Formats: sequence, C-alpha cells, structure tokens
Amino acid sequence: MSTADVASRSLAELVSLKGRRAVVTGGGRGLGKAIASRLAEAGADLLIGDIDEGLAATAAKQLAERHDVRAIGTAMDVTDATAVAAAADRAVAELGGLEIWVNNAGIFPNVPLLDMSEQTWDKVFDVNARGVFLGAREAARRMAAAGAGGVIVNIVSTAGFRASAPGLAAYVGSKHAVRGLTREMALELAPLGIRVLGVAPSYVPTEGNMLAAAAAGFTAADAPPTDLMLGGPIGRVGVPDDIARVALFCASDLSTFMTGSTLLADGGTTA
Repeated sequence: MSTADVASRSLAELVSLKGRRAVVTGGGRGLGKAIASRLAEAGADLLIGDIDEGLAATAAKQLAERHDVRAIGTAMDVTDATAVAAAADRAVAELGGLEIWVNNAGIFPNVPLLDMSEQTWDKVFDVNARGVFLGAREAARRMAAAGAGGVIVNIVSTAGFRASAPGLAAYVGSKHAVRGLTREMALELAPLGIRVLGVAPSYVPTEGNMLAAAAAGFTAADAPPTDLMLGGPIGRVGVPDDIARVALFCASDLSTFMTGSTLLADGGTTA
C-alpha cells in the first residue's frame, strides 16, 4: 500500500486531523500532554495513556472541553503488553479506529555507570525501548487490520544521536535503540501503508524533567546540570509546544513522503 499523493490538497487540509484517532502514551503531563493538545487542536480524537490514571483522565477532560473532540484517559503501563493491547483495543472500540500512535512515555534516572544496578538498566530499557516496541506493535496490528494505514511517532531524544551527560548511560543506550527501531519499523511497516517517524527533543523544562533533576540533587538555585539544558544557536531553551508542533507535522499529511527519519527538535544543539 502506498501513501497518497496529497499535492492538490490545501494547507488547511494537510494539517487537519479531523476524523482521525490518536493514542499518546505518557500523555498526562509534560511533552505528552503538549503533543496531545496539538493533535486535538488539529481535530483528532484521543486516548491518553499514562502510568498515573488521574493525570490521564484530567488531561483528557481538559482537551475534550478545549478542542471539542472526544478524549479518553486511561491507565497504561507501557512495559505491560496486556495493558498496551487493552489501550489500543479501547481506542478502536470507543473512538472508532486508530490512525496515529505516539510513543512518548520515557524515564531518565541519573545514575553513574559504575553505580548502576542491573535493575535500573533493565527498567530504563523496559520503558524507553520495550515500551516503544509494544506500542508500535499493537498500533500497527490494528492499523493493518483496518487496512487504511497510519502513522507511528516515536519520541526519541538528542541522546539518540550522541552521549548526553555522565549518569545517563541507560538513557542514551535506550534512545539509540529507539532511533534504530524507528528505521526498522519504517522498513517493515511501509508495505502496510504505515509510516514511522521519530522526533528527537533536546532538554525542555517539564514536570518530569524537574522531578528528575531534583532526584539527581539539583535545585532551582543550581546552574543547569548539563549543556543539554542550555539554549543552542536559537538562543533559548525549548518549551513543550516546540516539540508538540514537530510531532503534529509527523502525524499529519504534511509529512506523507517521510518515513524512517528522526527529526531533531533541539534548537540547534546537536549541530
């Protein structure tokens, strides 16, 4: 199945997600919520999954009211194959289908390599890499069954292109894995009309990032702990919506001639 030639469509038609159904993992706050908000603004109905069901439900309610779309919030542990499959099934059953899946959920504990336990290493790969595999697999199965194709967007990181900082060996390794998975998934799923793209943000201040910095011993009075937290050539640190707009581009028909790429959304810090 090939993707459509959309050259005759207007810009408004290319951006619109009206009539499409999307799942965003880790969508209760931070980057995930920002991405869900832009998808909803473009007209997509949503299932927001999060390890914290309360955050997911609140985000879904807010977006449904703000953008007049259908939105469901549900508990989702992206490392649990049964939970991921159930969320995909719920999207199909309650929203009527599934055309967009955003693998956003991720963790990034800061632990020096010599102090890192096998359990910490495995947990990071479980969430960041296995979670992407499970989400993409379940999304692709349902997209293939419907026969209309779709788009999978994997949130990678600039850590998928380079070493980030001391203490992030598991995170860097997992994000390199996701970048590779994005390429392989694109190759395997193209015949089904399913595109796979990655978005690689640099550091942006979110609730999760702030909590991670605090857990690593940094306070608001400290200098940023790594150069990833500094503005690049653009001259400022990014905000969640900077990343969400790139994810919207990937999910929309603006990017129909793209698959397998990972787009850097980093203010030029990886240049």
